[in-house]
Amino acid sequence: MKQLFVFIKKEFAHVLRDRKTLLILFGLPIVQILIFGFALTNEVKNSKIVIFDQAKDVSSLKLISKIETSRYFEIDKMLQHNQEVEEAFKTGKIKMAVIFPENFNHDLLHTNKATIQIISDATDPNTATMLNNYVTAIIGDYQAQLNKNFEVPYRIVPEVKMLYNPQLKGVHNFVPGVMAMVLMLVCVMMTAISIVREKETGTMEVLLVSPFKPLLVIVAKTIPYLILSLMNIVIILILSVFVLELPVNGNLFLLFAESTLFIITSLSLGMFISIQTETQQTAMLISLVGMFLPTLLLSGFMFPIENMPKPLQIVSNIVPAKWFYIIIKSIMIKGLGFAAIWKQTFILAGITTFFILISIKKFKIRLA
Repeated sequence: MKQLFVFIKKEFAHVLRDRKTLLILFGLPIVQILIFGFALTNEVKNSKIVIFDQAKDVSSLKLISKIETSRYFEIDKMLQHNQEVEEAFKTGKIKMAVIFPENFNHDLLHTNKATIQIISDATDPNTATMLNNYVTAIIGDYQAQLNKNFEVPYRIVPEVKMLYNPQLKGVHNFVPGVMAMVLMLVCVMMTAISIVREKETGTMEVLLVSPFKPLLVIVAKTIPYLILSLMNIVIILILSVFVLELPVNGNLFLLFAESTLFIITSLSLGMFISIQTETQQTAMLISLVGMFLPTLLLSGFMFPIENMPKPLQIVSNIVPAKWFYIIIKSIMIKGLGFAAIWKQTFILAGITTFFILISIKKFKIRLA
């Protein structure tokens, strides 16, 4: 154990004296969170919604049919109770709930005015706004059809409610995405390069023939990046709360626990890349191209996954950042607990276990 601590201390010293590494470790998260938070604020289709039809009359059924036939929406479920609305949003799959009150058709025909409640998941304000515009347009189209046949105009008034993000701030979407992207890039790239560096300089062979066990060599080289990445989480959260005014609504301990799991997932990926490569340039190229693009494109951070072709939706399931992005949004913005994110947590744990086991196996083969 003393040898392990000595080796970890040596790795910390190596990282801290390298200004370029420190710039990547701490400069990248700060720049990314500020740029995405302030500077960035795309067509949405096949978004899953739920319908709570308390009226079940002619007008409500016609409107539901128009919504269902629209290419923008996919009705995931017809709810039976008001309590099911909040539970539907907690799954993380539902973008909107459309609620028809009792006597909807009666109110429309006898008072010339009826109300529809629209509840949107505003953790992604851009998507929420677009979906509200789509459903409002569908209601307006139905209203125009009614008014053709009657002298007295009928009015359907949508009551829009933005859930989790009433002010439609972009940071609610970008902060979780930046956390996933930064941790993935930094952890994977730094781990892969640090181990390959030992190969290039020839010191890895010296370490492997020493009494220090090969597995502990890998563990000692990853622990500093685990600790430094946790410091990155603290920096991102401080910037989010005090600069971007994004509160943490969920349990802070759970947030750090899930972040630690994702960091270990990223470190295991970096370990796997380092074992498969022989030069720092190759390791960096694979880390940047192989991790950055999938994280940016297939995590749901920049582009809604449900808009993509089915093959890409399937491929997105093997991108760890997708599951971490869902976890962070659920904890930070929705304030949900472990019961809402256990599935994503176990998927990340499975990916981590897979890469650790295959890395150990490959590492032993290389030593033979």
